[in-house]
Amino acid sequence: MSTDAFGPSALATPANAVTIGRLVVTPLLLALIVSQGAGWATVAFWFLLACTDGLDGYLARRMGTTRSGAFLDPLADKFLVLGAMFALAVKGSFWIVPVAVIAFREVAISLYRTRLGRQGISVPARWWAKVKTVTQEVAVGFALLPLTADHHVVASTWLWAAVVLTVVTGTQYLLDGRKAALI
Repeated sequence: MSTDAFGPSALATPANAVTIGRLVVTPLLLALIVSQGAGWATVAFWFLLACTDGLDGYLARRMGTTRSGAFLDPLADKFLVLGAMFALAVKGSFWIVPVAVIAFREVAISLYRTRLGRQGISVPARWWAKVKTVTQEVAVGFALLPLTADHHVVASTWLWAAVVLTVVTGTQYLLDGRKAALI
């Protein structure tokens, strides 16, 4: 239940502070992935940053959503997840093709939603888009585990599941945007 402590134009909110913190700290995680690869410290850092996605959403729902948060939160999510995926591709833990498919969809749909937003058309995230983000986060988490080679099969399976959800949810956004534009 929202208390709407902050208006829609507010910038300095607890939710935005968490989101901005995630944006600022993400380069440290990416440097850790590239320099050290899989490891318990890297997994713990990843888990902490991935959990902040849920925390800022919780805070926003409790204290009021803002336009700045609606922009910053997905940006921070993409920076964190895509950055980690590309860092893992550099390390050889992920194949670049599924990472590139995910990156292309994320950028294309972000641009599409921005264009529609400028026309006054809102295309909100569906439940499956949230599942997609969690699936991407789980894939990265498995790739960062310092276990035997078998966990890379699990990480790759999660990555390909994320690709499927990424394409499906991208298609949903296109259809929802088209329907909203016709109304």
